[in-house]
Amino acid sequence: MRYHKLDLNLLTALKALLAEKNVTRAGEAVHVTQSAMSGILSRLREYFDDPLIVQVGRKMELTPLAESLVDPVNDVLLRIDATIATRPEFNPQISRRHFSIVASDYSINVLLLEVLRHVHREAPGMSLEFRSPSEAAAAELEAGEVDFIVNPENQSSPAQSGVVLFEDTYTIVVDADSTEVGDSVDIDQYLSLRHVAFRSGKFGLPQLETWLANRYGNARSVEVIAQSFYLLARLVVGTSRVATMHTRLARQVAATLPVRLVKPAFEIPRLIEVLQWHKYRDLDPGSMWLRERIIEGASLLPAPDAP
Repeated sequence: MRYHKLDLNLLTALKALLAEKNVTRAGEAVHVTQSAMSGILSRLREYFDDPLIVQVGRKMELTPLAESLVDPVNDVLLRIDATIATRPEFNPQISRRHFSIVASDYSINVLLLEVLRHVHREAPGMSLEFRSPSEAAAAELEAGEVDFIVNPENQSSPAQSGVVLFEDTYTIVVDADSTEVGDSVDIDQYLSLRHVAFRSGKFGLPQLETWLANRYGNARSVEVIAQSFYLLARLVVGTSRVATMHTRLARQVAATLPVRLVKPAFEIPRLIEVLQWHKYRDLDPGSMWLRERIIEGASLLPAPDAP
């Protein structure tokens, strides 16, 4: 099919070339040989009358025209995909749809594990993939490379659709035999303690760590760093260290670990978790069905401070 003399079959290859800036990797992405992709690049260069990809030093870079094509090409392909994938009806019992969800281990343990059990029963042929949060997640959602993102409200994309799932507070976790911490901790004692903290090179500091750094700088002594929220409580067992965790997750781990939960005697901003999906998927019945299951699961969560 051609539009204004452009073979529309080349759009997928163009997207891969713009993303990879490499003929071999672009070919692998769309499952064609290197020689075939070289031929496609030649045809695209002829059509646009532009080299599109050029060598700058030791790297391949996009020309200004190619840079200007990245967002429009992604957008038109996503619109086409959303139109083709959308069906007037969706039957979860026979669906073979695959969905990808960007979510932290905190969101998975607190909410999505239970949702997944319901999905398994109601849509046995559906498959799901969990991806770790990263700085690229918003761009992946924009490009249609992931279906959903569950993340804090302050990290959500204003350009895409979304809904608030639930809120959470923070709790301090200490070893069950700790004598250094009583029933509550004020800010002065908190800053003087030895800490286990969460950090990830994939998407920087989470909301709590960012807030603490902005408010108190480097006043805390962070001795152990973990890239898993679930590990935080395990890393205080048998030590005098403390970890500050989401209350819902802290209550889960306290049921199986020798730890004690302590309420901070100072104010920490609440966490608001948001579910996002691409705006082009608003009326996709399959996407609607899955996000309704996620939203329903969130509505059944008890309040974080409930007994």
